[in-house]
Amino acid sequence: MTSASGSAPKKVKEKRQTPEERQAALRYNHMMYGPTAGEFRPAAKKINLGGAYLNHPKFQALMAAFKKGTAYQFDVNDKGRAYTVSTDGTQILFDGRTLYYSRPCNRFEDHLLLDRSVAVQYQNLDALVHLAVAVLRSLSDLGSPQLSFFNHEFIYGDEPLEAGIASQGPNLLIGSFKHQKVQEKPRK
Repeated sequence: MTSASGSAPKKVKEKRQTPEERQAALRYNHMMYGPTAGEFRPAAKKINLGGAYLNHPKFQALMAAFKKGTAYQFDVNDKGRAYTVSTDGTQILFDGRTLYYSRPCNRFEDHLLLDRSVAVQYQNLDALVHLAVAVLRSLSDLGSPQLSFFNHEFIYGDEPLEAGIASQGPNLLIGSFKHQKVQEKPRK
């Protein structure tokens, strides 16, 4: 008789998929067959454009200075670099370049204009994107802002902001807002 050793034969372990192999298989299946009945795409995040600025005291001080015609400035950081946001009362500057500026309309209102070339140049920076929309949202006289950001580019109304530069020039009239500059009192 043969004597059996005291240990049981080893089970062969089933090879499991690594997470990388699983992702590759899912990508292949989605490419070939589309999502299965139980799968659905994650909902797109709704981004609150300008929300980071609207309630911040420095931004509120900037907008108050812009409406009153005085100077104010502060710094923001984006992608490891500091950018200066400032106003001299008639312009809102981002990194030393004019983003918005105002021109007198009448004694009580100013026109707000956007420099499209600066907005397009800096549209890859989140700090500028949120600033551009926050300025429009903070000026309630302008109504709901038509400026939006989709697919890494600014859109005004239904066309890209960059498309209008060649045909209409870099200046875009946004609308009129009431300023709080000191008014001359009529003489009696």
